Amino acid sequence: MEDSKELEALILKYTAALKTLETQINILLQDYEQKNNYNPVEHIKSRLKSYDSASKKLVSKGYEVTIKNIEKHVHDMVGLRIVCSFLSDVYKIVELIENSDQITIHDKEDYITNPKDSGYSSYHLSVYVPVYLIDGVHLVEAEIQIRTIAMDFWASLDHKIIYKFQGNIPKEIREGMQHCAEDIHNLDKKMLELNKEMQTIKEDKEVI
Repeated sequence: MEDSKELEALILKYTAALKTLETQINILLQDYEQKNNYNPVEHIKSRLKSYDSASKKLVSKGYEVTIKNIEKHVHDMVGLRIVCSFLSDVYKIVELIENSDQITIHDKEDYITNPKDSGYSSYHLSVYVPVYLIDGVHLVEAEIQIRTIAMDFWASLDHKIIYKFQGNIPKEIREGMQHCAEDIHNLDKKMLELNKEMQTIKEDKEVI
């Protein structure tokens, strides 16, 4: 019963952290849009990792499945994915979060500049979110992934392939995905240049 109570308390804390994170991100985006007349985000997805998924992750890392180990070793129980149109938008979002007083960044990984060997690209922020409970303020860890639409498409397909082959991906499929990742990166750069060109044309017309 004590373990059940501890798990309920943990889930409550993570749920509160997710709601807090969603609220703060939405406020930042609304403020940015109001000031710049532009919304850099296409859509946002959020999720709370299940107890079963957390348990499997602990086992894969060689840890005993306990409430304390979930808090200590599972860093993405709370997850937010922010999908943008252009590469430049990704870094705008990173800057917004870095300048936020409500979200504390403790680690970041730029897999766009330095993609993983698989071809995976995204910008990851590990953050702490304040959760106000009866016994005080708890800083809860969360992961924010920021990527373009093209990167999100690739990552979604890669996830399905990993699941289908249970991690043992055939060499030709793996190489094909790596080539696709390169194509997507080049596409993102071309779309960014096109967007810059459109902005220049728009500004020239406004001047006239």
